Amino acid sequence: MISLLHDRNSTTKTSVLLSRRPVRNQSRLWVVACLVSGLAPVWAGDVVQKSDDGKAAVVQTPDTNPLSFADGKVVFDLQERLRWENRNNNYDFNSASRAVTDGNWFEQRFRIGIALKPVSWLKIYAQAQDIREFNARRPNIPGTSGAEGDDSFDLRQGYVEIGDYDRCPFSMKIGRQELSYGDERLVGVSDWTNYARTFDAAKIVYKGQSFSVEAFTSTPAVITRGRYDQSDLFNGDELHRELVFSGLYLTLNALPFGTWDFYSFVLDQARGNASYVQGSLHTAVTEGSLTDRSDFVTLGTRIKGDPNKLRGFEFSGEFAYQAGTVRGLDLNTCAVNGGVGYNFLDAGWRPRVFLEYNYASGDKNPTDGDIETFQNLFPTNHKFYGIMDLFSWQNMHDAHVSFSVKPAKPLTAQVDYYAHWIANNDDAWYRSNGLATVRPLNAAARNARSYQGSELDFILTWDVMKNIQLQGGYAHFFAGSYLEDTGAHDDANFGYVMATLKF
Repeated sequence: MISLLHDRNSTTKTSVLLSRRPVRNQSRLWVVACLVSGLAPVWAGDVVQKSDDGKAAVVQTPDTNPLSFADGKVVFDLQERLRWENRNNNYDFNSASRAVTDGNWFEQRFRIGIALKPVSWLKIYAQAQDIREFNARRPNIPGTSGAEGDDSFDLRQGYVEIGDYDRCPFSMKIGRQELSYGDERLVGVSDWTNYARTFDAAKIVYKGQSFSVEAFTSTPAVITRGRYDQSDLFNGDELHRELVFSGLYLTLNALPFGTWDFYSFVLDQARGNASYVQGSLHTAVTEGSLTDRSDFVTLGTRIKGDPNKLRGFEFSGEFAYQAGTVRGLDLNTCAVNGGVGYNFLDAGWRPRVFLEYNYASGDKNPTDGDIETFQNLFPTNHKFYGIMDLFSWQNMHDAHVSFSVKPAKPLTAQVDYYAHWIANNDDAWYRSNGLATVRPLNAAARNARSYQGSELDFILTWDVMKNIQLQGGYAHFFAGSYLEDTGAHDDANFGYVMATLKF
């Protein structure tokens, strides 16, 4: 099984950034928040003025960017994000022992970017990122024991983009960049993680009146603590896999109900696995040779109904089929998503209810010389199968119910319930990173009952102002019969509070 270690859905910085001391990292967000709150009227868009009769009135003014200079030819962007997490039994489901993955810690991320646009058809962009994790008992190395870890100032994006759709329907972007397609079930940024995901890529886009087409070829950047984050193909380390990921993505965006996408992704990997962040594709079920090539195609389609076009109704569906070879073994897999919901657009609090089902194939026989585990590629799984990040889109049956309301315009409250079953007991239960497994694949797992458990999530999001967002979440996992049959089976808990400042 090949899958990605990812997933796991900006601000001013002073010289305190240069410090490595946790106490300064922890206070950085609040220092920046105070500075930016003082600048709030600059871009808030509302100005209080007095009329001739002396009464105060709020006048809407155009938003301005305080970090835009030279008539928009030089624009900076900043982000500061601080998240506190508390996890209990998320990895071992065992209350009798305190694992290094239990406890609470802080995760901090800072980004700064600059865009140069000397003419309408040319954009040059560079973005640096600094991530830190502190107060954790787990190793401070990205990807080790689920850690976000440390990766001091490094290049996250750096590209040249040529194109002006007012003059020509084509554009081209070359360099380190984000790739995001559809709902990000297969290719996404994975922005919940501190490091997120980028690729060294070349991409061409054509935008017609009712459709768009993108073609790209890429190789994932690799997060490496203490070293420059080089991409998978060009770093010269023979332990890496010379992975090339290419694709063609068509979007029909002017349909009366919403959008319809068609895609083809090709992954070619010269060597077997290597355990590192940002693209650790390997077979958890020990099949095939580490020296054998992987080369397979993912063909799929995605359809999405827009509630604004369907009087509140919405729907989504995605089907993907894969064929080729994984580590020298034949691959033949598929995955399905389907959902339907309704938005009460004219009601107070704007309630939304959504029902969804997800399936991805698992390997039926680990000794038959082929692989039937769906390859989750480079997803953003945190958005889809529970915020505790216990599942990826492979070897699964998943039922999901979501309900949300907006008590006020900037406030959203959401409740999600998930029920999970393993698709095939001869394959493993894969976490959201697509690499780690919950339990060893042994006789107990092969004979276990299929119900893995259910998860109940609560999320509250407050957009304090245009540039500041606060979010808090809590999740409880009710352990199922699969865990009971394979070992410790205590319930698990996860909670977090996150503050994001960006512009």
